Parts: sequence; C-alpha cells; structure tokens
Amino acid sequence: MRSFLMLAFILFTTQIAVFPAFSQVMEESDPLQYADIADLSADAPIIIHVTVKEAIKVAPERVPNAPAGTQRFYIIASTNALIRGQGGVGETIRYVIDLPLDARGRAPKIKKKPFIIFARRPSGSTGDNVQLVAKDAQIAWTPAREQRVRSVVRELLDHDAPPAISRIVSAFHVPGTVIGEGETQIFMETDSGSPISITVLKRDGQRKFWAVSLGEIVDEAARAPVRNSLLWYRLACFLPRQLPGSALSGDRLANAQQARSDYQTVLNDLGSCPRSRQP
Repeated sequence: MRSFLMLAFILFTTQIAVFPAFSQVMEESDPLQYADIADLSADAPIIIHVTVKEAIKVAPERVPNAPAGTQRFYIIASTNALIRGQGGVGETIRYVIDLPLDARGRAPKIKKKPFIIFARRPSGSTGDNVQLVAKDAQIAWTPAREQRVRSVVRELLDHDAPPAISRIVSAFHVPGTVIGEGETQIFMETDSGSPISITVLKRDGQRKFWAVSLGEIVDEAARAPVRNSLLWYRLACFLPRQLPGSALSGDRLANAQQARSDYQTVLNDLGSCPRSRQP
C-alpha cells in the first residue's frame, strides 16, 4: 500500500500522462502496423510480456490530471518474459494506466489477461515500478505480436541499425552528359550524427533507380529499403512530404525542379507510413 501511494504521488506531482490501449486482437488481421510497433519499441528501454494480477482503481479525486472518460488503475503484474531491458526486471511489475470507459461508464476487465508493455523507469524510481512510454503502450499479447516486437527490437539494437532522421540537410541534381540522364543526391542529418544519403539515378531509356547509403561514401551496391523494415520506417515515417527549399540553396532552377521530382519518386516508392495509433 505504501509503494502504491508513493507511485501515485510521483505520477501526480510530475504530471505524467499515461493512457492505455485496450483492444481485442485477431491473429488474422492485427490492426497494429509495423510503424506502431516501431514507434513504441524505439521509445521504450523496457519491454515486457506481463500478466495482470491486480488492477486497483485509483479514486478520481487523487488523479485530477486523468483524461476525461477514463479510469486510472494501479497495476500489479507478473513478468512472463523480458523482451528488452538491460539489468533485468523482477517477477512483479507495477505501473499506472488510464483505461477508457464504455458507454455505461465501465472500464474493461484486464485482470488475469496478458499484455506487452513498453515502459521506462520513472526518474528517481527503483525496484519494480515502471512508467508506460505512451498512452497506448500496453497492448494485448499474442504469440504473433511478441514475435513481431522481438523482430523490431533486434533491428533497433543491431550495431548497424539505421539512425533516426532529424532533417534533410542538402540536395542537388547533376545532369548527365546525355539528355534525360542525371543523378540527384539527398543528404540527411541524424540524431546519432551517423551519415545517411539517398541517390536517385536516371539512365537513358531506363526507369529511375534509387538507393540508400549508410556511410560517408555512397555505396554502389546499396538498394532501396524493403517495406516494413527499420530503414523503410526511418524514411517513410519521418521524411517530409516535400523537399525543403533550404536544402536546395544555390542550385539552378532546372536542377532544383529535377531534385524535387526525384524526391517525390522516392516518397512514392516508399509509400505511406500506416499507423493505427497516434505517435
């Protein structure tokens, strides 16, 4: 009881907003997309497969910052498997969550049900208390979902993992010696400082070809990313919908227009970044 009151006080005083996702999942058509899982996994240093042992209601007057139409619960869950997290976790995990109320004002029953939670340790917290990284960072567990999460985590933790893109730094187009040929280079800045660039090539009589290089030197063996891979996610989900004018500074008008056209070719090939949730 004492640990419950302390955790509730920490969440209240720091204005932590933790909201849940609660949905029934069908193995045949999981609404969670690759981008949904990648969003959650990238932000979560701790990912655990748990089973809820207790879901204790928190009195509304104790949590005035809780969203309307929700009921806050203090969750005590047993650890089934640690999917991500250095140093391990205990057999019991505790966290706070806001469950949506139905038309009758009732919250879903989650006791004894399995979930995957995406979490971090709250500042100053020790022991078995964790904090969800997003309002929907508790997802219903299925074997297929756990496999998908583990696959994304392996990509994220790979030493050659593509970095998160922060902005496009520069882009330019160089016409070829033959009319209709040319090459566009697009250079991006990343959160880690690691280089990443896109090359779009057009040869006479051939369709445009583009590839991504992860390094200082443009890799001639590079290719476009496979859909639903981490590199595809980094590009499709975070590149701006138009090439920024600032990236084309100093380029001739005709070359700038061609660079914009080549950039749109990249976006079209990448396709949209479907999500069932708001990141």
